[in-house]
Amino acid sequence: MAGTVEIVVAVVGRPHGVRGEVSLTLRTDEPERRLGPGQNLLVEGSRRALRIASRSWSAGHLFVSFEGVGDRTSAEELRGAVLLAEVPAEETPEHDDEYYDRQLVGLDVRDAQGTSVGTIGEVLHMPAQDLLSVRTDAGARLVPFVSALVPLVDLAQGFVQLADVPGLVDDRAIDDGSGGGE
Repeated sequence: MAGTVEIVVAVVGRPHGVRGEVSLTLRTDEPERRLGPGQNLLVEGSRRALRIASRSWSAGHLFVSFEGVGDRTSAEELRGAVLLAEVPAEETPEHDDEYYDRQLVGLDVRDAQGTSVGTIGEVLHMPAQDLLSVRTDAGARLVPFVSALVPLVDLAQGFVQLADVPGLVDDRAIDDGSGGGE
């Protein structure tokens, strides 16, 4: 067994009501799995542990109460806390074409011909789509994490392969038809 890893699952928002309930800003795609009653969470940067006592959804927002946090003042003290869940390191998402950030960060990035062009430094979750921040010799490059541009993810071999798109992770000029090349 490879042990466990800590993953960010939520950030505590404002208190809701007077009995210690708080809103959560989600940082996980799996709130039903990570943020249910009985789930133990850690507060990032501290040794404090919190256990979820109850969970409810209202108008698309998630609200939870924690054991031992029974009033609005105690709930307000948690505002802004980043919540972590300990999960098995080998755990994978439910679907084959989904990946956790921790599975992707550090993977070798190869061009369409199989030549290494960098490594994944970070996965950015943007409103339109996820982006891979690829560390190359020329600096960081952002690659939309869509199958048309990243057709192959091979976790077993430790790499992702990019589509043959000029300029995706390098500075090759794209011929604009102006004849201003070499």
